[in-house]
Amino acid sequence: MFTLAIDTSTTTAGCVLLEEEDIRAEIIINLGLNHSATLLPSINHLIGLAGMKMMDIDLYACTVGPGSFTGLRIGASTVKGFAMATGKPAVGVSALDALAFNITNSSMLICPMLDAKKKQVYTALYRANHQNHIERVSAEKAIEVEKMLSEIHEDCIFFGDGASVYRDAIKEALPDHAYFTLPVHQHIRAACVGLLGIRQFKTGNVLDLFNFTPRYLRASEAEVKIQKE
Repeated sequence: MFTLAIDTSTTTAGCVLLEEEDIRAEIIINLGLNHSATLLPSINHLIGLAGMKMMDIDLYACTVGPGSFTGLRIGASTVKGFAMATGKPAVGVSALDALAFNITNSSMLICPMLDAKKKQVYTALYRANHQNHIERVSAEKAIEVEKMLSEIHEDCIFFGDGASVYRDAIKEALPDHAYFTLPVHQHIRAACVGLLGIRQFKTGNVLDLFNFTPRYLRASEAEVKIQKE
């Protein structure tokens, strides 16, 4: 089975081609460019390098949130288009789950953080089990950094662009408990999206292409403005 997985939930964009669970090719872009300008050319290049056509893909996967409102819409519409055009299934993966998948062998509490702006982060807490599988142990949420840190009372490893933005605040709040990953673990990898997507597909958890929407966790600026009027 061939899986094409993409991530557009943050400032980086990525795509990967998997054969079963083996990575055949992967691209990650962190150039500050709009995902609408980089995603499709990257996918076309990826598929071309593999000597394949879009009809050869058996499964599509994408991050469905939380994250950038615009980025998530680009990723969702791209996967919807491919899946509808080819008649192949698609699955959605939590951006936080995919980021947490970068760390699978830590005995510490695992805290991926995405910068949500407005002094907030998108986050959830995870632990690695005895099989080095990641399990979410708290709900996904958009939360003020100070409030989130006040809920942690043990050694914890932080990573993601939110951890980079609020690194000083984290160290100040948890001087004896805060640990940080290497820069290579800061970004969501499309390969992690694909591997988690394959697991979802095997459980029958596929997207309803006509009705699914990204999971934003909080209202957009436009929605907030309407609510105030």
